[in-house]
Amino acid sequence: MTEELPSPVEQPEPPRPKETRWTKIRAGVEALLFSSSRPISEKEIEEAVEATREAVSEALESLRQESESPDRGIRLELVAGGWRYVTRPEFDSLLRKYHEVAERSRLSLAALETLSIIAYRQPITLPEIQEIRGVNSSSVVNTLFEKKLITTAGRKEVVGSPFLYRTTPEFLVRFGLKELEELPRPEELAEDMAATVATPLASESPPLPPLGAMGAPGEDDEEDDEEEYDDEDEDEDEDELDDDEGHSED
Repeated sequence: MTEELPSPVEQPEPPRPKETRWTKIRAGVEALLFSSSRPISEKEIEEAVEATREAVSEALESLRQESESPDRGIRLELVAGGWRYVTRPEFDSLLRKYHEVAERSRLSLAALETLSIIAYRQPITLPEIQEIRGVNSSSVVNTLFEKKLITTAGRKEVVGSPFLYRTTPEFLVRFGLKELEELPRPEELAEDMAATVATPLASESPPLPPLGAMGAPGEDDEEDDEEEYDDEDEDEDEDELDDDEGHSED
């Protein structure tokens, strides 16, 4: 009886050495960035071009410096943890005219207010948002969700188990932020507001007309009392989010 010899064990192929010369991968990195519709992380670039982290970093820095030249129409920026090419802001009107973009896309004040609450308090529930704002905010939260600026982050372990909301990478892209830590701190905003209010404006104000030249009291006055409003009554499509400076290269 003949013994069956064990089949030879196939040895895994050794991993291919990674490219260490940034000059060899520079063109490939540029092609990846130009063809992508979203920011690409350095980790993704390393895997795509099979190069070391150092080589990728040097290639990106070379491309960034080149794009900063004043005779270039695009620039390379780091946003939301990745790199992307965008057009320069000075060509905004030219691009809008060519692409027949009539109006800027903006968020309403209610949506911006709600988004800022979520950004600074995340994760946060809808009842907590409404407690801060003092109005029904379900409609505006739905609008932010549809625009992919916020997403759910599980449920809070309280009665009713409401959804928790947080911002998304798209939020960072729209506002040109590398990470959430770049948001201004509340104390910095308070100091800026205090400095603005403390700036003397009396010398810049025009002199008031003589009393006799002014109309009778209440003649042209308009009531400035702010009316309470409900987000359910707002048309969110009329005022949407300002596009981030420049247009991404698709």
